[in-house]
Amino acid sequence: MTKLFDLSGKTALVTGSSRGLGRAMAEGLAAAGAGIVLNGSDEERLAKAVTEMGSAGYAVRASRFDVTDEKAIIEAFDTLDSQGVAIDILVNNAGIQFRRPMLELDTADWRRVVDTNLTSAFVIGREAARRMAQRGYGKIINIGSLTSELARATVAPYTVAKGGIKMLTKAMAAEWSELGIQANAIGPGYMLTDMNQALIDNPTFDAWVKGRTPARRWGRPDELAGTCVYLASAASDYVSGQIIYVDGGMISVL
Repeated sequence: MTKLFDLSGKTALVTGSSRGLGRAMAEGLAAAGAGIVLNGSDEERLAKAVTEMGSAGYAVRASRFDVTDEKAIIEAFDTLDSQGVAIDILVNNAGIQFRRPMLELDTADWRRVVDTNLTSAFVIGREAARRMAQRGYGKIINIGSLTSELARATVAPYTVAKGGIKMLTKAMAAEWSELGIQANAIGPGYMLTDMNQALIDNPTFDAWVKGRTPARRWGRPDELAGTCVYLASAASDYVSGQIIYVDGGMISVL
């Protein structure tokens, strides 16, 4: 049974993986046997992540590009092609947050959040799928959010982008399942990450998260690893177009 989750011989590209949720999922995939291509835009932080994961015994390399730069994305895939690196698993994790009431929100900030969180997943997913389709195999895992289902005030562009991730995942499944590509998504709950640090440090918000979540705590980044490995593995070969929430039960209760 454990062979269903064995990723030996597979290669995974995880965007935004020099730290946070992306790094945790990359480590989980690596522990299951996958070779890892880490991605980020900060060269120093990316190099540090490669060194640390390499020192832990994992097969890892870097592909540095801005996920909002279509030309850079295409060049990155062309470079991987030239190096003989075939991406079997793609995790579209890169994302940003921006908090501002809609009445005060500039269009440029709207576009920046949507481009980073949603459009990038389409472009990178398209480039990966073009290559996966030639081999008749691929796993795409998009990272959604609780806001793929529910809204909160002051994060409208993030909410719209993550709602779009849910439907992008279904669109990918509709078009690519017959090509041997499964596309699914993970919706993390409130996680202990750098992006959430201001909320974690806010006693009122911290108490709200713990009170609203049946598990009565924030999630840890490493708690996404199991779901990520499942969706990347043969265990999910007939699963496509789904979003799995890893949220301590938050989305299930009033």
